[in-house]
Amino acid sequence: MKHRILSTAIITSTIAAVFAAGWQFGHSSKPIISNAQAAGGVVTSPTASVPDRYVYYPGTEALAKEEIRVTACGTGLPAARRSQAATCFLIEPGNGDKFLFDIGTGSMANLAAMMIPYEYLDKVFLSHLYTDHMGDILGLWAGGWTAGRPNALRVWGPSGTTPEMGTKYAMDSFLQFVNWDKVTREYKITPIPGKVETNEFDYKIPNQIVYEENGVTIRSFPAIHAGDGPVSYSLEYAGMKVVFSGDTVPNKWFVEYAKNADLVIHEAFQTPQQLVDFCNQPPQLAWRTCCEFHTSPQAFGKVMSSVQPRHAVAFHFFNEEGTRYGIYEGIRETYSGPLSMATDMMVWNITKDKITERMAQSTDEAWSVPGTAKQLPPENGRPNPTTTFIDAGRWEPGFRAQDQMLDGHMQKYNLKDQDWRPKMYEKMEGG
Repeated sequence: MKHRILSTAIITSTIAAVFAAGWQFGHSSKPIISNAQAAGGVVTSPTASVPDRYVYYPGTEALAKEEIRVTACGTGLPAARRSQAATCFLIEPGNGDKFLFDIGTGSMANLAAMMIPYEYLDKVFLSHLYTDHMGDILGLWAGGWTAGRPNALRVWGPSGTTPEMGTKYAMDSFLQFVNWDKVTREYKITPIPGKVETNEFDYKIPNQIVYEENGVTIRSFPAIHAGDGPVSYSLEYAGMKVVFSGDTVPNKWFVEYAKNADLVIHEAFQTPQQLVDFCNQPPQLAWRTCCEFHTSPQAFGKVMSSVQPRHAVAFHFFNEEGTRYGIYEGIRETYSGPLSMATDMMVWNITKDKITERMAQSTDEAWSVPGTAKQLPPENGRPNPTTTFIDAGRWEPGFRAQDQMLDGHMQKYNLKDQDWRPKMYEKMEGG
């Protein structure tokens, strides 16, 4: 029988402390907390706030210059569920930049809940071209455009064995796929945000620099997944290092180039038996999925024991009652260091002194947040994608009904009489 999904994650980096407090897996009793400080610090007066937040409220905490914040916006599988989207990690160094490492199916909603102006969410680094790692680029591209992003979307990703297997081909084809969307928004809104600037690099070159700006260096190195092309990444900033595996089996490049990292994010896939029980996979496929082109829990642990990060993060599994314990126990067969069993909206703040893990508490009804730059207005002279046949079908009473409201809006914001309005009515009247 499949177990009920829990909404809270097992935060295993603090398991030892919890055990010391007298709680073990399977016991129904709550952990023993010696004083109120364990739940957020000592409150000094009836009107004071809790001094130590053990949750993260997006948009309420400024990053220090020598700090990195990592947020898991997607940690699950291709069949995204409401509690877990597919792979996406947001990395924010203290210089103000924002970097997305993969943007898998379903992750855009979690990213939106961070309430970051879309002008800053314009740098995407794809580990490979499976939809559970790039599927929500649709939402970021169009949603950022309609929410005020003034600039093009920038995408970095690996080449393939042929041009048709590389990132540039994928993004060029993406723009063909969304051509109706693109052409109509270019006319109605403004064209620049609809552009995609693709930066394709050779997937075979180990530890190559693919990005270097404003004190941030991002390197790539080959990964081994379902075919040639996938890569892993490292991000270096202010003497700190975050490594993201993407999808891969244990490989020599990762073991070499993930060393001396502060936070290492690596897949730890569900066990063969879990794939049989929960994903309805035949046993022969289950072991291959887990262990031939993904990383098993035991193999994840061996990798971490070799690279020795300050903190390890396991992702790419549905983190629920029926799975997390088996995966955790498999990892602990080969690794005893600091560990997080990732789930969506888990956050890590990294400094040279400590790594703090929390869960983000965010709204389900986030609006876009204005940034410092503004979108340009529509571009004059661009062909109208609406024909006179369709324009002639506008129903005049519906448009006349909004006259008073629109007049008030134009007066409130000191807008000039726009050409579009008289022409619209002329077309309805056959003028």
